[in-house]
Amino acid sequence: MTRDQAILQLRAAGCVFAEEEADVLAEAAADDATMRALVGRRCAGEPLEQVVGYADFGGVRVRLRPGVFVPRVRSELLVRLAADEAAGHPEPLVVDLCCGSGALGLAVRHRLPGITLHAADLDPAAVACAQDNLGENVHQGDLFTALPAPLRGRITVLLANVPYVAIRHLEFLPAEARDHEPATALDGGDDGLAVFRAVLAGARSWLAPDGLLLSEITEAQVGAAVAAVDENGLTPAVHTDDDLDARVITARR
Repeated sequence: MTRDQAILQLRAAGCVFAEEEADVLAEAAADDATMRALVGRRCAGEPLEQVVGYADFGGVRVRLRPGVFVPRVRSELLVRLAADEAAGHPEPLVVDLCCGSGALGLAVRHRLPGITLHAADLDPAAVACAQDNLGENVHQGDLFTALPAPLRGRITVLLANVPYVAIRHLEFLPAEARDHEPATALDGGDDGLAVFRAVLAGARSWLAPDGLLLSEITEAQVGAAVAAVDENGLTPAVHTDDDLDARVITARR
């Protein structure tokens, strides 16, 4: 399959950046048969990153498996804030909760190679993918129940990029997300903050003194998220990046 043939097929399937995607697919394909197969998967609606098996995110190349949440560029704000916070501590312990592929933890460790990093997710496929990327200290389970008990009260930075899409908005997500990413990575309950509240309920006992929780939210969720942080005895702050169209709430013990 030639590049031009791939571009035509991708365009017909509705891929807006057909030329760029054809180049990425060609780089990943070892031969013509593989190229045809990859183009076919992409034209069927599978996310490009899952098709080629990686995503470039936050300065690192993240390995991906089919069915695992694809890291979003806007989440680089989480990485930047987490790395800045961890850099201010002599022996930072960073936890990537609801880690998916482990992209956030991997990107923070790329900036600060000396950190101690743990990651956890409920989804076995995500845990396997995170192990591909992070190696050690990847745990499976529901939120804090997945973490080793000795981490309690010692976490310097708690990255919790939890699902935060309100149920009523799930049907409006792009088909790539709806059909090829797990609902557990997207569904945040009635107002999108159900999992965030569950994390807040346990965060105080897992964070170190002055430890920081970071989570991504939407503009519409700011008021409710700040109130939830206050209710759990933590100190809230909201950070934004207009270029990334990103918004992060932090909660400090």
